[in-house]
This record gives sequence, C-alpha cells and structure tokens, in this order.
Amino acid sequence: MNRQQSDQGVVLTAFISNSEDLPAVSCSRAEHTESHKMGQYNVQRSRGPAAGTSPHQRCNSQESLDEKVMVDYFKELEIIQHTGDEQPDDCQMKVSDEGEQEEAWLTEAGLATLFDESATDGEDSIVLLSTLTRTQAAAVQRRVETLKQTLRKRNKPYSVPDVRDIFKPSSSSDDTTDVTSPERSLDDKAGVQTLGNGAGPDAHGGGADNETDINLEVSFSEQALIYKEGLKVTQPRHEADDRLPDFKVSQDKTGQTRARDLSSEDMKKVRRLVVIEMSAVFDTCGIEMKTHKALKMKVRESGLFGVPLPTLLEQDQRRIPGTKVPLILQHLMSHIEEQGLDTEGVLRIPGAATRVKAVCQEMEQKFYDGMFPWESLKQHDAASVLKLFIRELPFPLLTVEHFTAFLSVLKLPTKKQQLQTLNLLMLLLPEPNRDTLKALMEFFQRVIDHKDKNKMTLNNVAVVMAPNIFMCKGFRNKIREQEEFAMATGTANIVRLLIRYQNLLWTIPKFILNQVRKQNMENQRKMNRDRAVKKLLKKMTHDREKTSDKPEKNTEAEGFIRVQAPQFSMVSMAVQLNDDLKASDVLTRFLTQERSLTVKREDLCLFETGGNIKERCLDEETYIRALLELNPSAEWVIKSVHHAQG
Repeated sequence: MNRQQSDQGVVLTAFISNSEDLPAVSCSRAEHTESHKMGQYNVQRSRGPAAGTSPHQRCNSQESLDEKVMVDYFKELEIIQHTGDEQPDDCQMKVSDEGEQEEAWLTEAGLATLFDESATDGEDSIVLLSTLTRTQAAAVQRRVETLKQTLRKRNKPYSVPDVRDIFKPSSSSDDTTDVTSPERSLDDKAGVQTLGNGAGPDAHGGGADNETDINLEVSFSEQALIYKEGLKVTQPRHEADDRLPDFKVSQDKTGQTRARDLSSEDMKKVRRLVVIEMSAVFDTCGIEMKTHKALKMKVRESGLFGVPLPTLLEQDQRRIPGTKVPLILQHLMSHIEEQGLDTEGVLRIPGAATRVKAVCQEMEQKFYDGMFPWESLKQHDAASVLKLFIRELPFPLLTVEHFTAFLSVLKLPTKKQQLQTLNLLMLLLPEPNRDTLKALMEFFQRVIDHKDKNKMTLNNVAVVMAPNIFMCKGFRNKIREQEEFAMATGTANIVRLLIRYQNLLWTIPKFILNQVRKQNMENQRKMNRDRAVKKLLKKMTHDREKTSDKPEKNTEAEGFIRVQAPQFSMVSMAVQLNDDLKASDVLTRFLTQERSLTVKREDLCLFETGGNIKERCLDEETYIRALLELNPSAEWVIKSVHHAQG
C-alpha cells in the first residue's frame, strides 16, 4: 500500500536470482491448457464446479488439489492484486557469483576454515567433520570440490584442502564411533530395515508400515540413500495427494527436544548440522537447489506493516518482555477467534478493500496506545488484515535464503522425505520466523477444527493462505506463465503439509542431537587434556579432576540422583532412581516439598546439564535412567522457565 512509502523508508525485497533459477515445482496437476495467466481468472472459474456447489463440498476430505479446488487460490490472487498493496519490483536482480554459493554454504555450516585460513573456528570444524555420516560427508565433499574447480577456472590462488585430507581417519579415542565408516552405514541400513519390518521392541502384531513410521534416530539423508538403493523392505505406496497418511513417531525414552529447549551454544551446532543434512537429502535424491540471497535495502524501522520481523519484535518486547510472536498478529488471531470460528468462509471471504485499508491506517496510529476500537472490527476484515500483514513483511516469512528449499520439497520422492525435510527447514528458520510460523499453523488448525460449520477444510485453508505466504514481493513476477498453475498447486500442498503435520515439525531429530553430544564430548576431551598438561606443569597430579577420556559417572550414591534447585529455598534434594522415573515425577516430588513456591507448575522445568550437553530442558515424558545411560555425567537442575507471549 502507498501508506508504506513514507519518510521511514520504502519496503522493497529482492532475490539474487533469475527466472531460470526458480525451481520447477513437481506436484500432482491436472492437464492444463494454454493459459494460466494469473490475471485470467475467468478461465480458472470456467473450470470450476457447477453453480451451487460450495468449496466445502468440493474438498470435504483430503482430496487432491485439482484445478477445481484451486479456484479459490486464483481468487485470492485477484483479491491481492485489487487491494493495491503490491509495489513494483524495481530492484536489480543478479545471479550469485560463481563459487559464492559454496562459500556461503560452508560458512553457514561452520566450515569456513576449509577455504578461509583466517576463520577462527578451526578446532570446531575438525570436531564437526569427525561426527558426519557418509551422506553428510559427501555433501561437504561436493561443495569443497565445486569451490576448488571454480577457483581453478578463475586462475585464482586458493587454499582449499584436498578432500582426502579433510576426511582422514579420526585419531579420536576408541570409544568414539566413526559415523562415516562402512560399519556405521550398514548399521543404519539394518536399523531402517528393522523398523520397516515392525521387528523393533515396540512392534505390535502384524508389523509396522515403514512408510508411515518416522525414524528420528537415523540420518534422514542415510534413509533417503537406503530408499534409493532399493534396500527398503516394502514397496512404497503411490504418494498421490488424494489422502495424507497418518505419520507417527515412536516414543523415545530420552525425550523429545524442541529448538527452545537447548542452549544457544548447542543450537548453533544443531543449525550447522542441519544445513549439511538438508543439503545431503537433496543431493542424495539428485535435486539441484540454488539458494537466494536477500539484498540489503531500506525498510521501515517502526510501525506495524512492512516492518521486518526482528524489528517488530524488538519494539514489542520493549512493551512486553519475552514476546515471541508480533503483538499485532496475536491480537488479530485472538479477535477472529473471539468472534467465533464457526463463521462460514472465515479466512476465505475477503473484507471490503477500502475498509481494510482504513483499518490498517488506524491500527498504525492507535494499536500501541491501546486506543484501537477492536469491538467495531468485522471478522472478515480482521482476516484480511492478518493476510495483508503476512504479505507485507519486507522479507518472506519462510526467508529469502530458504525459499527455494521450501519450493523444492515436493520434488522429493515420498511424503515421508518431504516431511523430514520440512522438519529440517523449520530448524533453519530464524527464531522470530519459526515462532511466528508456528503460531500461524496452530491458528489455522483451530480454524480447520470448525470445518463442519465454517466450511474451511485443510485444503481450503491451504489454498487460501498459500499465495499470502509464498507470493511475496519480488517473487511473483519471476514465475513464468507456463509454471503458474504448478506453482499454485505446489505451494498450496506445502502449506497443507505444514498445517497437517505441524506436531512433528518443531522437534530436533535424535540423530542430530546425538551428533551434538559427540561434538561436546570431543571438546570436553580436548579441554581435559589441556587441563592435564597445565596440572602436570604445576605438579598438581592429585587434583580431583580426572583426565580420563571416558565420561565421569555421577558420583551420587547408587540408586539416587541429586537434583539441584538453586532458585528456590530447597536448594537440592535426593531422588530415588528406578526404571519408571520420569522428569514429571521429579517435578511432582519437588512441588510436594517446596511449600513456599510461587511459580506455576507449567513454568517449571527439569534441566539436563553438563556431560555431553550444555543445557537441555527435558520433556516431562523423559525417563531419567535411560537419559543417564546416554549422558552418565549429567547433572539435574530445576529452574523456572519464562513462557513468553506467543
């Protein structure tokens, strides 16, 4: 909208790409005719159902997103165009320089020392490389070789090491598993086969269907390779979009881990591993993926609409500390819900364009003063403002950097691999984007829960929201005419997956967390060796701290653990250990003994600290003995955690 062109700056977004670099979205699509131009909506409508057939009747189950269902998508695009909130894309577009993508990838993966001798994380790079699986190592090798070839073509001096030098056999102690070894690969294959046969300890009669069981203990890229090599036990079903399968994850006794459960140091390691793992998945499936890069531009530095998410959250946090989701978005979702989610066509039926524009202007002036008249805001207008807020973010909610990866997800051969890759992408999103996207997906599911009344099924919501999430500024005009329908159905299907499987997308896979634990153990060994040398020089050989390479077990009396609670009057307590003891049991025991507690039960968390993890807030279903076997040197601390807004 023109209201954004103010002295505070003009909102512009660019992608370093050209139309040839945009991925062709592979998805189920009906036979399509010579014209799918986005302005020609009458063509789309003419293929729709007969008059009197409601959108809800067209897709009242998990139907495929055929051209009839996609009518609402193109109607939404028409509404977006008529609101006038799109601005011309005047930014210069250019393709990244040859080799730039590989350098950026290695830097993001924490491996900048492989091409830049001045990088400061050399020791961390060595430790990281020692924990990679064969497919992850192959992804690194590929980018190092590509970078070397590029620099050689330019006759430019380079210090990129030989791949054989990068992946020399590890000199670590014997108790560290070489995850890149052939033996490990065979173990991974056997593990996947066992799960596929339903022969594991949790298998129930008849065997599990390996196409719907999500294995979080084996690298996703290793699983993709095993699938590609034909080592799967059962033949895959046809993965058409007529019905989305019910995926399930077996219970892990060591607990699930969400991104916010880990320390910032360990999340940094997680992110580096996920960068490598996601590329390994695409590499294994033979999918080329070029990343985009956002140009630095002048954007609004205050206000509600057209403000970068980090900036918006900073100004919100000055009002309510700990805010994770923009306050304006929280208020819009709450207002729509308060007026009742049974309203037919909520999110689909637009508000009046002139009224929506006036509402946005009034919100800019009165929202933070608490003077905006929410009682007079119509529900459909509020939904239109919510969609406009998403569209007007100067940088896409899914980020410029990972936009291509999201669009490429549907090229993966199975729904399971698509879901696994979306899980990785969630972990790569910046925290403000991830928290905001999560809040939106949860809101969309609440809308869908009322589908019998509001006629908004999963398909309807996905089709209506896809253009608002994906057709961001600087992107829509790069789509070639012949690609438009495929792009529409593809993006709608991605939104469907995000909503349908959101409960599986926000956790850190166990194999990634195990690799983080191995890195921490290697770093701990190095620190112990350094300490040992210093002690020897000072002749302090009888210090309490041992220099053994093996993890030091908890010194608590056999059968008990010592739980610390430094924030509370009861500083510590002993808890008897047994096979059934869970984190929730420890918290319950603490609450019965801490009488002066003013913190709510839901604001308490038992943390695993030390050993092979920095700090981890435990899922209440975590079995303590099982976790102690994984991390024998762990200590246990109860702390209050602040559940932020959103």
